[in-house]
Amino acid sequence: MATEDKNRATAAAILPLVGGAANVSSIAHCMTRLRLGLHDRSLVDDEALKAVPAVMGVVEDDTYQIVLGPGTVARVTPEFEQLVEEGRAAVPDPGEAAPSVSAEELAAQGAAMKAARKAKNATPFKLFLRRIANIFVPLIPALIGCGIIAGLNGLLVNLGWLTSVTPALAAMASGFMALIAVFVGYNTAKEFGGTPILGGAVAAIIVFPGVANIEAFGQKLSPGQGGVLGALGAAVLAVYVEKWCRRWVPEALDVLVTPTLTVLVSGLVTIFGLMYVAGEISTAIGTFADWLLSNGGAGAGFVLGGLFLPLVMLGLHQALIPIHTTLIEQQGYTVLLPILAMAGAGQVGAAAAVYFRLPRNESIRRTIKSALPAGLLGVGEPLIYGVSLPLGRPFITACVGGAFGGGFIGLFNQLGDKVGSTAIGPSGWALFPLLDGNHGLGTTAAIYAGGLLVGYFAGFLATYFFGFSKDLLTEFNVSQEPAESTVAATGGPTTPDTPTKEPAGV
Repeated sequence: MATEDKNRATAAAILPLVGGAANVSSIAHCMTRLRLGLHDRSLVDDEALKAVPAVMGVVEDDTYQIVLGPGTVARVTPEFEQLVEEGRAAVPDPGEAAPSVSAEELAAQGAAMKAARKAKNATPFKLFLRRIANIFVPLIPALIGCGIIAGLNGLLVNLGWLTSVTPALAAMASGFMALIAVFVGYNTAKEFGGTPILGGAVAAIIVFPGVANIEAFGQKLSPGQGGVLGALGAAVLAVYVEKWCRRWVPEALDVLVTPTLTVLVSGLVTIFGLMYVAGEISTAIGTFADWLLSNGGAGAGFVLGGLFLPLVMLGLHQALIPIHTTLIEQQGYTVLLPILAMAGAGQVGAAAAVYFRLPRNESIRRTIKSALPAGLLGVGEPLIYGVSLPLGRPFITACVGGAFGGGFIGLFNQLGDKVGSTAIGPSGWALFPLLDGNHGLGTTAAIYAGGLLVGYFAGFLATYFFGFSKDLLTEFNVSQEPAESTVAATGGPTTPDTPTKEPAGV
């Protein structure tokens, strides 16, 4: 009960600081963030929000995102939703009350705010990446669950245990991956404004066994050819065909003609064009990934591991999901994820160094102790927004740790020991159940564990010796109570002479 009261208290503290229930248009959450759609961004009190004990930072993107950390966000969100519902029931919607300004003035104000936000966040590139993420992120829970079952099944098969059960486990692990194109098509059509089930219907053509009897570009097609990339392209095409039909087909015939033409036209293009093209692209992705790590594994791993943390900070890492998924479809695992996971190891090492370098700053040390378990399991955002990014240099030295860890795993890939993951989502120690490779689970796990240790030590040493200037060390290495927290729960320094730093471009 005490935990429920704590979560409700956190939700109650956040609600008035985002403008109250009437200002909230949508509520969602991911692994670490409470994501809010807001009517009026100017009503948000950023500094007061960062001072709420459970809040580790805030990020403004297409939604207003409050970083609460894993576990906490899943428990606070339902309480927040309930408070919003109660607030809306008790207080009339401001749009229905007698306004103090004219409707034209309110519309002009809203248009100006919308334009300002678009100028900041709605670049074509970011909108494209956001759509890609919206298509694939909902699939991650199934990818994780099926991936872990696949790993368990592989272990049992190698040991020769429970032979009567392993076929059932194989079916559970493989069923989703066999039909993942259908789910991608469904989500793609939904994201691009079409009828989701039509997108799924067209994408289902790709995995239908009967396509093996069809010849295109002088060769027989194979079920699954083109994979998720083909499904994505087919569903996008279906959306455009459907929208064209909605404009030109008479309403009386719409229910019959529109879905028929949508499936027929986009289906024919998929069979006699997209499947072949997407198949070639998918093959090229797999070939390039193998070539990159076979010929420049250490260098490639160093670069990828070092750059991934900034991608996480900017939310751009989700654009890699189609590449991971394509590699899993082709090879059974993605060799990129274990390398990218080293960024989290560098972050953990950097946080540990900050803990030892600031022995008198109880606020920062308390934040590190609370966020470190999540960091060890691969959820790095609490440490990013609560510790390293606001301090500046430790964020850079954390990237250095990730680079060395990535270089370590990349080197073994170059030497012929592939380290991959059968699913996407987890990293850190949570990735062990999903590991796979070409030289057995023991070797794969040992290499990955070695990479984590290298990332920890490199991030720690780089931060301990190079993460603080003399002025920064003097400023932060002082005894501070929670109310005067510099980083701690605020997500950024809030001393009078040090304004809170926001991550650039987020």
